[in-house]
Amino acid sequence: MKYIKFFITLFLMVVLIQPSFAGAFKADARTKRIPAGTVFDLEFLQPVSTFSGSEGDSFTAALKNELAAGEIVVLPQGSIVRGSIAKVNTAKRFSRGAKLYIDFDHVVTPNGRQIPLDMAVCQFDKIYLDGALYKNLGYGEALQLNYDRACEITKNATEYGLSAGDSAPGIQYLTTPICAIGGFIGGVAYWLGDSVADMFRKGQDVYINKGSVLTVKLLNPIDIPVY
Repeated sequence: MKYIKFFITLFLMVVLIQPSFAGAFKADARTKRIPAGTVFDLEFLQPVSTFSGSEGDSFTAALKNELAAGEIVVLPQGSIVRGSIAKVNTAKRFSRGAKLYIDFDHVVTPNGRQIPLDMAVCQFDKIYLDGALYKNLGYGEALQLNYDRACEITKNATEYGLSAGDSAPGIQYLTTPICAIGGFIGGVAYWLGDSVADMFRKGQDVYINKGSVLTVKLLNPIDIPVY
């Protein structure tokens, strides 16, 4: 009786385990690889931002273009990619902008399998060296922008003085220096005023709106089962 129970148990184990091994072998034997460095576009299906988001918040995005291996489409357009916010550095005074770090977790294949992803955004307004998405860095950048704007004010004023000669030849010799001096004073006043304001002003938040399309790149290859 003891031996009969043993053989029955052994038989059941063989019957149950065999399909699992067969399925695993089949999945491993029929895959198509998408190589590292592949670039594609993702459309975000919900907004993500440093203003309202926090670490751990999840998001979903849809593949805008199909991915193929040879003539076989392994990930059709509309395939879902899921990810989450890895870290948020909030905006601060002195015009220090927020930074948004996002992780892409997995892509859902046509047969429902979840394939892990390792990829990064490669096209955004600004991308920091560590992969953070941002709009502006801080006070130094704000000062540079104020300086550029002050120079533009002076230039525009000077050009306005020069253009006076088109209607009254010779008058530009009088209007040009007057407008140039006025433009310089206005530019300096703008630079000082806005530079002081930037000390108290917070930097910009990062927004990825619903429907926004980001270009991403695979950092490691992925193998997609095909049937």
